[in-house]
Amino acid sequence: MRELLYLTHRLPYPPNKGDKIRSWHILQYLSRHFRVHLGCFIDHEEDWEYTRQVAALCASTRFIDLQRHAARWRAMQALLARQSMSVHYYRDQQLLAWVHDLLADGRVRHALAYSGPMAQYLDGSDGSALHRMIDFVDVDSDKWRQYADSKPWPVSLLYRRESQMLLQYERHIAQQFTVASFVSQAEATLFRQCAPLARRKTGHFNNGVDAVYFAPGLPCAPSPYPAGAQVLVFTGAMDYWPNVDAARWFVQQVWPALRYRYPALLFYIVGSHPAAPVRELARVPGVVVTGTVPDIRPYLAGATLAVAPLRIARGVQNKVLEAMAMGKIVLASPQALEGIAAQPGLELLLARDEIEFIHHATRVLQQASESAMGAAARQLVLQDYDWERNLQGLGAMLGLPVQAGQIVPAEQFHPTREPS
Repeated sequence: MRELLYLTHRLPYPPNKGDKIRSWHILQYLSRHFRVHLGCFIDHEEDWEYTRQVAALCASTRFIDLQRHAARWRAMQALLARQSMSVHYYRDQQLLAWVHDLLADGRVRHALAYSGPMAQYLDGSDGSALHRMIDFVDVDSDKWRQYADSKPWPVSLLYRRESQMLLQYERHIAQQFTVASFVSQAEATLFRQCAPLARRKTGHFNNGVDAVYFAPGLPCAPSPYPAGAQVLVFTGAMDYWPNVDAARWFVQQVWPALRYRYPALLFYIVGSHPAAPVRELARVPGVVVTGTVPDIRPYLAGATLAVAPLRIARGVQNKVLEAMAMGKIVLASPQALEGIAAQPGLELLLARDEIEFIHHATRVLQQASESAMGAAARQLVLQDYDWERNLQGLGAMLGLPVQAGQIVPAEQFHPTREPS
C-alpha cells in the first residue's frame, strides 16, 4: 500500500465542528487507500484523550501541543517579517523536523496538507518530488477581509493586512503544489479569480453528512426543551467569531420582535466553548446558552426552527446540512448558504436581513409544521451530500484510479480541467 503524509492544523477528532468533520472523514478515507502518517497540532487539552482513536487509523503519528501564548507571539513576529500571521501561528520546529525525517528516504510519495498554514511543511525541496495536495477548504484570505470589514480601526487595519499577506501565500502554495482543493464550487471559483495562475489545478470536493446519524425519527436522548415549548436553535462552535457575531446580531436585531409576539418562545444557542459575548446573551429573557453538549441531535430534533444568521462566512456550513439531514426547517442568511445547492422556499428558507428573519420565523411558528420542506431538505442531503461519493473527488485529486461504474463529475473531480 502506498504511503501518504497527512498534515492537519488540529486533531481530526472528535468530528464536532466544521473543520474536524471534514478532516476526520478525509482521514477515514485515506486510511483505506494509503498507509497514513499524520502530523497535527492539539489545541484543546481535552483532545489528548482522543489520540488513540486517531492513531489506530495511521501508520505513524506526531502530535504537537499547540501552546497558544507562543503561537500568538509567533503570529506577532510575522508583522515584522511582512508575512502571514496565520502561517507563523502554526510554525513549529518539532513538526518540521518530523516531516523532514519522514520524507528523507523517499518512501512517502503523496502528501496532503489540510488548511493553508499546514502547506508550509511541504513548501520547498523536501516536497518537490511529492504529489502534493493542499485542501484549502475555504478561501481564508477572503474571510480575513470580511473580518476587517466588520471590525473597528485599528483592528480592521491588522486584519486587512493579514488578508493581503495570506492571499500572497495562498497563491504561492497553489502554484507550487500539484493540486489545490476547496469545499465547494463557489470557493474554487473565487480562488480561480484570486489566483488565475493556478486556475487549471484548482478544484473542489463537497462535504457530506452522516445521514444515518443525523436522521429524523431516530431514538435520541430525551428532549432538552421544556414540554410544549417552541424553540429556535442555533448550533456551532461558539468561540468561532462568525458564530459569535451571528448569535449577537440575532439576539439584538431579530429576537426582541419574535419574543414580543411569542412571549414563551425560547432561543437556544448550542455549541462548545461559548465566548464571553455569547455567554452574556443568556441574560436576555428567553435566551439559553448551553455550552458543550454530548449530542447535538436532540436539540435539533426538538426545535421548531433551526437558524443560521451568519453575516461572515466562507465555505459550507455543516450546521445547515446537519439540520437539513434531520428534516428540520432551516432559516439562513445568504452567507450561511454559500456552497449549498438548496432552493430557497423549497428546501429551506432564506432571509437577507432582520425583517425577513422575523417574517419567515413568524410564519413557521404560526404554521407549526412544514413537513414538506423538511422532507425536501433531507432528500437534497441524501442526493448531494454523501461522504463516500464526494470523497471520490479527493481520491481523483490524489491520483487514485476511478472504479468501474463510479460517477465522477468532471469539474468537481478533475481540477486540471478548465471550467467552461
